[in-house]
Amino acid sequence: MHGVGWLLALLVLAALVAVAGVALSRWHTLTRRVGSFSCALRAGGRQVPGVAHYGARSLYWFKLRSLSFRATRTWTRSGLSVLERTPVHPDRPGSPLMVRCRVAGGPVGLEEQVELVMSREAYAGLTSWLEAGPSAPHLVI
Repeated sequence: MHGVGWLLALLVLAALVAVAGVALSRWHTLTRRVGSFSCALRAGGRQVPGVAHYGARSLYWFKLRSLSFRATRTWTRSGLSVLERTPVHPDRPGSPLMVRCRVAGGPVGLEEQVELVMSREAYAGLTSWLEAGPSAPHLVI
């Protein structure tokens, strides 16, 4: 019976090492992509840490504490607009920014607002990415 206990403990340890390896691989993949930046999503009064990634037509947000390689949230570039930005800690210079955005064209065509917390550099990148998008995607000249 002792041999079975050791075998079970060894299997549990191997499973934990495998899960940790997948989590580390996911984190490394998300943070090393070109166009990725740290970005927390404020939901229900708390900040959920994550990584955002610029795509050609969408902004993808990945929850940091997850094993899924799929984006947790996706916002289209044409439906995303910045409403306001405020420092998280106004008394500290260089404080991260809370960026409130309007998201149009959801699954049922409704508008929603999302709050993202990011560095000032990431905010500059976000606004540049939004401004660089096509002004009228369905207009043919």
